[in-house]
Amino acid sequence: MSEKRWALSVPLDGFTLAEHAEIAREAERLGYTDAWSLEADGVDCFAPLAVVGMATSMRLGTAVANVYTRGPATLAMCAAGVAEVAPGRFCLGIGAGSQPIVESWNAGVFDRPATRVRDTARFLRRALAGERVVFTGETFAVDGFRLSRPPARPIPIYVAALRPGMLRVAGEVGDGVILNWLSASDVANSVRVVREAAARAGRDPAAVEITARLLVNVDPSSPASDLAVRRYVTTYLNVPVYRAFQEWLGRAEALEPMWSAWRSGDRRAAVAAVPETVMSDLIVRGSMNEIGAHVRRYLDAGIDTVFLALSTFEQEPARRRDVLLGAVRALAPATHSASRP
Repeated sequence: MSEKRWALSVPLDGFTLAEHAEIAREAERLGYTDAWSLEADGVDCFAPLAVVGMATSMRLGTAVANVYTRGPATLAMCAAGVAEVAPGRFCLGIGAGSQPIVESWNAGVFDRPATRVRDTARFLRRALAGERVVFTGETFAVDGFRLSRPPARPIPIYVAALRPGMLRVAGEVGDGVILNWLSASDVANSVRVVREAAARAGRDPAAVEITARLLVNVDPSSPASDLAVRRYVTTYLNVPVYRAFQEWLGRAEALEPMWSAWRSGDRRAAVAAVPETVMSDLIVRGSMNEIGAHVRRYLDAGIDTVFLALSTFEQEPARRRDVLLGAVRALAPATHSASRP
């Protein structure tokens, strides 16, 4: 894929979904090509895209819809709904999520995630094509489902992946892969696994789009903002799937003091033990120019589309909104492309 795309991760914190129509219109004028949603403990991943899709001609994507928390048929219906709002502009990103989301919050069982994602992708290919689907996979079966309002145009399926097992699934069955929580220098290893798996499956490796959500904190460096970033990193990297991913990436030695303190129950020591190198590797920070340069490093490393997940630890609501809108404008793709040496 030759064109490099700058996207926004939506929704932006502190803004209602209705307000995202105007935000998206401005973002499109500024050169952002896509809006990719997230889903954790706020709104669902489909609703923001319906708003953006009605207001703009941007490409839309879920990053991601969880394959455990919605049944296969329900997932197909959700995808078909957004595709009807934005025909030919919607990508369905699916993923397994994490143990807390699946088990603690949704009463599911986080078991055989790579197989579950592969089964779901294969079912969705048929369901979204309007077939009457009788499907028996390794993790679920569907008997006789057919969409009564199938999409008018095909929906690409993207797979969120961390470690090799899921990266191989992305290469085998995905139109794209969604990466997360990695540094620019980590990109090549992840891409290699995806491309090799695609080639083994008889697919064109270059046709698999490489996307990534970049964690961008727009606060100036200060003791307070540094502490907040450390807390954020600590919270995420003690979730088993993210811990295992960082181990695969080679950060086990650097992060073991943090993990050890967390296991012992000393949360304050765990936060303090996050190395500066890990913070600078995984969280995009600095001046707007420095953030823009860091984003370009990901693109140069092999990412085709970056989703900027903008965050601030500003607590005052009006100020928070100003900071985030200012960052959307300051990081506009056209501005940074034009200023590149």
